Amino acid sequence: MTPAALSEASALARAGRQPELPFRLLLDSGGSLTMLRLLRVLPGKRLVGEAEARGRRVFAKVFLGARSEQHWQQECAGLAALRQAGVPTPELLAAAPLPGGGHVLLTDFLAAAESLAEAWARVADRPAGDAAAQALLTPALALLGRLHAAGLTQEDLHFGNFLRCGDALFLVDGDAVRVITPGQPLPAARAVANLAIFLAQLPPAWDAHLETLLPAYAASAGAPHTAALAADPAGESLADSAHRRPAPSPALLRAIEGVRNWRLKDFLAKSVRECSLFSVERSFWRFSSVVRRHAERLAPVLADPDGVLARGSILKDGGTVTVARVQLGDGEVLIKRYNLKGFAHACSRLWRPSRAWHSWRAAHCLQFLGFHTPAPLALIEERYGPLRRRAWLISEFSPGPNLQTHLSPFADPPTAEANALRTLFAGLHAQRISHGDLKAMNLLWDGARIALIDLDAVVHHRSPATYRRAWRRDRARLLRNWPPDSPLHLWLDAHLPAG
Repeated sequence: MTPAALSEASALARAGRQPELPFRLLLDSGGSLTMLRLLRVLPGKRLVGEAEARGRRVFAKVFLGARSEQHWQQECAGLAALRQAGVPTPELLAAAPLPGGGHVLLTDFLAAAESLAEAWARVADRPAGDAAAQALLTPALALLGRLHAAGLTQEDLHFGNFLRCGDALFLVDGDAVRVITPGQPLPAARAVANLAIFLAQLPPAWDAHLETLLPAYAASAGAPHTAALAADPAGESLADSAHRRPAPSPALLRAIEGVRNWRLKDFLAKSVRECSLFSVERSFWRFSSVVRRHAERLAPVLADPDGVLARGSILKDGGTVTVARVQLGDGEVLIKRYNLKGFAHACSRLWRPSRAWHSWRAAHCLQFLGFHTPAPLALIEERYGPLRRRAWLISEFSPGPNLQTHLSPFADPPTAEANALRTLFAGLHAQRISHGDLKAMNLLWDGARIALIDLDAVVHHRSPATYRRAWRRDRARLLRNWPPDSPLHLWLDAHLPAG
């Protein structure tokens, strides 16, 4: 391995998202830290990764910038509070200022650990209430209950802050730990609000299965404040009613919905700005956003979208849109170019977000809420200052057949497809999402789920009244795919949400 170059916090703060690895930092004890692998970078603020110090593999957080001491002190105080409360967290090995500015915190490196986020990714596509998914969630909820019983909250309860190592589960990120009522259970309102942060990361379909998850939390949190989690007119707490599974309280459901709405709004804003998840470039002539982990793979498309599209297999070449299937790296992508038919059409699109922009946000919204759609990978727009011209949307290619060809009009849908149709439309109905062009060709079957495509008319309605009107149009459009007296048409009419 190349000898690590000696660096200082000030230089790392200027290095952006990709400091050259490995690099070495002097410690105030006289030794040094060698950063080997970066796991997270907040440019100019924080570097988190796998490192080596005094011949030992460690997990290192390097705090940079003007507020480095504040965040370092919060991290130290949070980890100390977790240890005092008996909440498992990796062992603290060192915490000190750096001689050249900045601060460092070292904890034990759990080589065999994986985050709950990584484990969840393997089961996220399973139906809500799935036993394997529940088995992943219940230990984290039990750990959260222990945290709340000790009077602590963790204000950044994303799944990446839970580490699974063998049979043990650890909570990390002391910077987000807050001591509310030390040694005493949290007040019910604070417990509900913090629990909602965790549960809001599950797709909305899981809201109907919370009664199977809450007992794990309540058993650790204790009786004094868990009654607020259950919708029980008799006031009986979860801890006192282990023989049954009460429904979650309206307060908890409202809190989950509020957090989920905020997270969705924040995520959609991130999808069009530079951040850890997306790489964004803006100029007078062009805008592009790409999912960061796919940026290297998609570099040829970002550099020359028309050239790559022309080399693909053209699936559609109409006046307003051109679609091609392209082999890229070890997989296939779909490139969809939104064209301008002429001067009048170009003028009508100048001031509006492009159809690609709308599809990009709609796809991310659907995925965030647990619906299936080909993964959106990149968005490109031609611009002239604030004016928009042609645009491209790049997504993963979905090879499944559409429902127009897959389903027979002369029979009810097979069991798997029937269940998928009911689940899809019940979910869209609950979230007040309309498609806008619900042809059967825009519904793909992948063998287990139905994927929505052609999303440039999708609307996430705030008003129930406007949604009902849009759903009536969607419902009628879907039914028109098959003869009115056909068994499939009649089955859909009977099983779709009412118009």
